[in-house]
Amino acid sequence: MNKLVLIVGGSTLVYACLALMMGVLPGIELSRVPAGAGVEPLNALEAEGREVYVANGCGYCHTQQVRPLDEDKVFGRPSAASDFKFQTPELLGSERTGPDLTNIGVRQPSSLWQYIHLYNPRAVVPESIMPSFSWLFDVVEQAPKGAAPIPLPKAYAPAYGVVVPTHEAEALIAYLAALKQPPWSGSEAAGEEVATAGTAMAGTAMSMSNPNSKSPVGAASVGAASPAGGYDQARGASLYTANCSACHQASGEGLPGAFPPLKGNDVVNDDDVKQHIHVVLHGLQATQIGGVAYGGVMPPFAATLNDADIAAILDYERTSWGNHGKSVTAAEVAAERAK
Repeated sequence: MNKLVLIVGGSTLVYACLALMMGVLPGIELSRVPAGAGVEPLNALEAEGREVYVANGCGYCHTQQVRPLDEDKVFGRPSAASDFKFQTPELLGSERTGPDLTNIGVRQPSSLWQYIHLYNPRAVVPESIMPSFSWLFDVVEQAPKGAAPIPLPKAYAPAYGVVVPTHEAEALIAYLAALKQPPWSGSEAAGEEVATAGTAMAGTAMSMSNPNSKSPVGAASVGAASPAGGYDQARGASLYTANCSACHQASGEGLPGAFPPLKGNDVVNDDDVKQHIHVVLHGLQATQIGGVAYGGVMPPFAATLNDADIAAILDYERTSWGNHGKSVTAAEVAAERAK
């Protein structure tokens, strides 16, 4: 009996000590860490979206923690305790079947893209293994007043009616849009954060199709030297796939009403390359192209890709799908960047 008490008591004491050292004391210490600059609590809709995120099991496949490893740079800068002042630790996750979402609000700022991806991931990323969350949408004969239907590709659209997001879908997308890493400042980490956050933006397409991939092709620091030998078509194709194809598609045809086509695009085929360079460097949103209004947001790549890489992407776009635009040099990109 005394031995049993000793064994049970000893085991309980060991467990209690481990729980204290590994859970309670670190928790107390972390609770004292102030919020980082720019870290703010979620608003009501975003907080509701976090509940939808949890209820639908998103945390089983997606993490929200960026490790200080090269393979994680595609997702953003390394996470810090001050980033999680208003978050809940269970959402940090440990499985990464899909990409990390710590900085998804920066990597993919287009809510339109997020809605299409949520309704059917293969509509924007053919290789995706993420399940469809179509139950977060309603199929109606006509969109209600004030609601915009989701412009789905024909192959993924319902046979009748239009698709509109439910309130739950709107809340979930609002939550994802709120997942943004504020920049570090005042140390060497500030420079690293700019590079890695930009790299994450560039890697959206690659990480969605291969969530365990390392930094995408072209994630070199801004201002790196141009590769010798001029335009490399294979490199341009790889850069386009990593950075552009999730929205504009591998065919360059985009998604009607969602993301504009590059095939036959006037700007892409214009002998004056300045506007094409400007769009890639600084992004674009809420614009009309070919008489069609596009409400999506294209992120800027000025902090992501160097001049040679941007020139390679532009040359690929200007010589593919029957396009016949003038070639772009890294020097021309540098000149537009300098403005």
